[in-house]
Amino acid sequence: MDLRRRRLGSGIGWARLVGLAVLAIALAFKAVDPGLLESLQLRTFDVYQKLKPRQQTEPLPVAIVDIDEKSLAALGQWPWPRTVIAGLVARLMADGAAAVAFDILFAEPDRLSPARIAEAMPELSAAVRQELVGKPGNDDVLASVLSRSRVILGQSGSVDAAVGAAGAERAQTPVATIGADPVPHLQSYRGLLRNIDVLEKAATGRGLLSMRHEFDGIVRRVPLVSAIDGRLHPGLAVELLRVATGQNAFAIKTNAAGVASVVVGGVDVPTDSFGRIWVNYTRHNPARFVSAAQVLSGEMPKGRLAGHLVLIGTSAVGLGDLRATPLTGAMPGVEIHAQLLETILTRSWLERPQYALGAEITIAVALSLLMIALMPVLGAIRALGLGAVLAAITAGGGWYLFSRHRMLLDMLYPLATSFAVFSAVTFMEYRKEEKSRQSIRDAFSRYLDPAMVEQLALRPDRLSLGGETRELTVLFSDVRGFTTISETYREDPQGLTSLMNRFLTPISRAIIEKRGTIDKYMGDAVMAFWNAPLDDPDHAANACAAALEIKRRLAALNELRAAEAQTEGRKHIPIEIGIGLNTGPCVVGNMGSDVRFDYSVLGDSVNVASRLEGQTKTYAVSILVGAETAAKVADRFALVEVDLIRVKGKTLPARCYALIGDAGMRTDADFVQAAGEVGSLLTAYRQRRWSEAKATLAAATAARSIGLAGLLSLYESRVAAFEAAPPPPDWDGVFDAVLK
Repeated sequence: MDLRRRRLGSGIGWARLVGLAVLAIALAFKAVDPGLLESLQLRTFDVYQKLKPRQQTEPLPVAIVDIDEKSLAALGQWPWPRTVIAGLVARLMADGAAAVAFDILFAEPDRLSPARIAEAMPELSAAVRQELVGKPGNDDVLASVLSRSRVILGQSGSVDAAVGAAGAERAQTPVATIGADPVPHLQSYRGLLRNIDVLEKAATGRGLLSMRHEFDGIVRRVPLVSAIDGRLHPGLAVELLRVATGQNAFAIKTNAAGVASVVVGGVDVPTDSFGRIWVNYTRHNPARFVSAAQVLSGEMPKGRLAGHLVLIGTSAVGLGDLRATPLTGAMPGVEIHAQLLETILTRSWLERPQYALGAEITIAVALSLLMIALMPVLGAIRALGLGAVLAAITAGGGWYLFSRHRMLLDMLYPLATSFAVFSAVTFMEYRKEEKSRQSIRDAFSRYLDPAMVEQLALRPDRLSLGGETRELTVLFSDVRGFTTISETYREDPQGLTSLMNRFLTPISRAIIEKRGTIDKYMGDAVMAFWNAPLDDPDHAANACAAALEIKRRLAALNELRAAEAQTEGRKHIPIEIGIGLNTGPCVVGNMGSDVRFDYSVLGDSVNVASRLEGQTKTYAVSILVGAETAAKVADRFALVEVDLIRVKGKTLPARCYALIGDAGMRTDADFVQAAGEVGSLLTAYRQRRWSEAKATLAAATAARSIGLAGLLSLYESRVAAFEAAPPPPDWDGVFDAVLK
């Protein structure tokens, strides 16, 4: 009997020790704060917002003048002439807007100003040129309107110190600091990307547009104040409230932990220690939006914007200002600013108090110790019942604090910790390998060749579920003029769907047949990559071969569609695509959440591939490849260097090449001659020998015969422009691709 008791006591002691060890590990994880715990915490807060989003206030205090697809269709592609923007601002102020803020940067002079048109067209007569030069510049027209209005211009923080170095003496919103210096705690940038001088000086205020999303790409917290080169700059919402309420300054309060709050327009807005506020989102509400086209055409009801804080921004997909939020997959950035303003105006901000972390750890320890103490006494079944009751109370308490007091406490961590203590045993392994193989088959059967899926199932160790760094070749393809094609199917959306399926099927098969992995479809665009999840030593060549095969199959599809259109007596619009290829290090793996994930790839090389695809329109070629890709396949494919460019978001220039054909084309006499013609052109162009460049262009017959006529036309325009207005002495021949 004594031996049995000793054994029972020993068993109880070890069980409690294991429980305490698991608790210690959980506390260590919380102290280190790994990304997994933060991700689960943020997902919990997202669930709270989805279950109970902020209620709409009536009437809405903030309005968005939207540069939407309708506006672009009515007024042309962006950017519009600044005279149009001036007219828009004038109409908004005439309608009674309290203040207007731009979620847009005007970082460059208007290229459509009369003087700039005269400069760009040397063939104009002297009289016409003089008349154009004498007209007011578009930027001056807009500045004149801004000077008579309550308008806030957007600015953006930059990691490049040189961007803002010249503006140290520029006007800055006055700020009062109550407490210690807040700069060390704030979101910081080295430089500031501003608007052009004439507009900056005319504006009533200037606010930062910059908002950094969380590591999972979702915008939950927005800084009210940021530090740029050690100076305090208000966010766009803060500056708009300051101007609208007639205040000369705003204030920032600090405490021992960092920033405590920001005071603007008489409202003391609590923030986290980094000066950020949790946005209390509502669901998307079309009533916030007014199309810019309606404002400019006079269709907007009179007084619609009277007394409103007005934000001017864009929801057009092509302009790329879409952000993920807890409630939606994609929301225009300007709407996030509007929701932030409404959160402040209605005083309905979400709060995560500074004692939250301590409270979460205390609850986790209390629940875990209770389970450790009672499990040996109650037994597994009764302890499970007790645990379920405690879990319900804990989860309900977290929901009560959010729904009644808008307080963010992470109850998932205490629940997960106590459950881990309760279930401190190992899971059985007998089905682990089969389940792993099945998950791999399910995850990749839509993206890879079946033979490759089976290889992964047999060798699951080749797949890194958490992400790994590898050298990949990435492909982006996109349809040119897709909006025009879509308009022909305005009355037949099913027909457009059928067309996209006919288009994407041969492209997808070409990628898969060349050992590629399809990452995602984005409407009419496709993203794919090579050398993951399985090794492909020849990934660059396979990607190039796939690009050429896509081009061939698309040509066959266009021929078939042309014949169908002729038979049916309707207009035929051929599908044309641009393809960008780039090779470099990327992070690849399963990315997403614990409820949904995708096998995807991230990295700078991916961004470059996307930018190259966008530049195919500039250079009038179908396929552009980066220098790293070209270096790997130069001896097997017909490549022609087209330029030395600096793509958007990059500081260093890179060579890009047009992929013309395969190994057979590479030895073709016409191609060899064409490559020499383009090479001679680039040499003369970069050495400023304009006459020689023009002569080379005139004689470049072979280049035109292999489809480079558009590229030659581009250089004809550049050479003519540089002859009329030579580049600066330090020009290095690099073309800055400002737009995608």
